[in-house]
Amino acid sequence: MEEGVIKRQEDSLKMQSANEQDILGMYMQDVFELQKVDAKALSPLTLAYIGDAVYDLIIRTLVVNKGNQQVQKLHKETVTMVKASAQARMITVLNDRLTEEEHAVYKRGRNAKSVSIAKNQSVSDYHKATGFEALMGYLYLRKEWKRMLELIKTGLDALGNEET
Repeated sequence: MEEGVIKRQEDSLKMQSANEQDILGMYMQDVFELQKVDAKALSPLTLAYIGDAVYDLIIRTLVVNKGNQQVQKLHKETVTMVKASAQARMITVLNDRLTEEEHAVYKRGRNAKSVSIAKNQSVSDYHKATGFEALMGYLYLRKEWKRMLELIKTGLDALGNEET
């Protein structure tokens, strides 16, 4: 009988955690009367568009969390982590950790034909970065935020290890 009680408590905690994770999504949906979006139906460049913004916001949050600095210094530190070459190195490290579905989303983004050109980045890095951003957008829209953050953390840790 104790096992049943423990299982229900664990399930309740998981549900509470999931509800807490989704509170921003629910609030945004209510305030802006957002429609449900099927991330699988969106083009890879649309996924990359939102993924770029989400990833940039996460990096800016991490940089600002380190403390008050001049805006130029904040920007310089942010750029080192959001530029295409850094994202390309991150996705290379993450590649073996992706599920089949995540890898498929990444490949769709990487192979997408973009009208914009890579600025100060190699074409290869630019394509890999687009795939990375598409994956971030996909996970964000599916509200798989914990997984998205785990992948970003792993990628950033790998970048940090490269610098030492």
